[in-house]
Amino acid sequence: MKRRSLNALMAAVAISAGLAATPAAAAWPDKPISLVVPYAPGGTADALARLIAQHLGPKLNTSVVVVNKAGASGIIGASSVAQATPDGYTVLYDATPLSINPHLQKMPFDPQKDLTPVSLVAVTPMLLVVPKSSPYNSIQDLIKAAKEKPGKLTFSSGGQGTVQYMGAELFNQGAGIKMLHVPYKSGGPGLMAIVSGEVDLGFGNLPALTGHVSNGLVKPLAITSGQRNANFPHVPTIAESAVKGYETYEWNGMFVPSGTPASVVSRLQGAVKEVLAIPEVKAKFDNLGSRVVASTPDEFRKYLDTESAKWAATVKSADIKKE
Repeated sequence: MKRRSLNALMAAVAISAGLAATPAAAAWPDKPISLVVPYAPGGTADALARLIAQHLGPKLNTSVVVVNKAGASGIIGASSVAQATPDGYTVLYDATPLSINPHLQKMPFDPQKDLTPVSLVAVTPMLLVVPKSSPYNSIQDLIKAAKEKPGKLTFSSGGQGTVQYMGAELFNQGAGIKMLHVPYKSGGPGLMAIVSGEVDLGFGNLPALTGHVSNGLVKPLAITSGQRNANFPHVPTIAESAVKGYETYEWNGMFVPSGTPASVVSRLQGAVKEVLAIPEVKAKFDNLGSRVVASTPDEFRKYLDTESAKWAATVKSADIKKE
């Protein structure tokens, strides 16, 4: 009788412990969340991350604090998240360099193994622009000049792992031309090099270039999206005017450390999707020329696989040696 009573007591304790554990798991989040942006303040990724954080906090009944950890084309900040405790309180807001860097240099972490995709937030096309004083008024003019002077035309970028660099290399390969890459420490100086005429051309995303185009400081020759953009309806796509099938974006997406509970990933993705559906938020993305995606984790992983394969092939074709 005593043994039966003891067994019953132990079973009751176990059930009670199980019931107590469920609310604890469901309580996430019960403290502030850090949203790590691995780039300097003031850029497109930083601006969009702050916009999302502003609305994501109330959706999750907590505060979401943006933390900038810039350096090494995003590697420093992304690495800090990959190595963080997988409890849902450290989230990464990253961009296209995360798909490019592994093919250019040795990484302190494996993005595919050490990070779990949450959602592809949005994609933003780039413009191919030249200085206002440039003799080139169309992408055909540019290609013709590049073929006549192989390796002489220069293009800027914000550094080795940026989509501005890789997008230009992809264009080189598709158009059958060769141009000289001039890297700068970040995207801002790279764009100013175009404005000042230090280089012949460059690629930059719409938020960074719209003001320069409006003020007549640069001339847009083409856009990298698959279709023309509503903000620049008269600018042809590279695909329609020069390189069939060309399509490249600066994407923004969210990740958590691998091992983060699936329930947390699901709730976070759901909250992000709700935020991106807010008319005010969507309008700001539209005004910047960005297309909201708000994907599922699985959809984002498939997109990342495609991006990685594209940039791996681009690096190989350009014969860029891994550092």
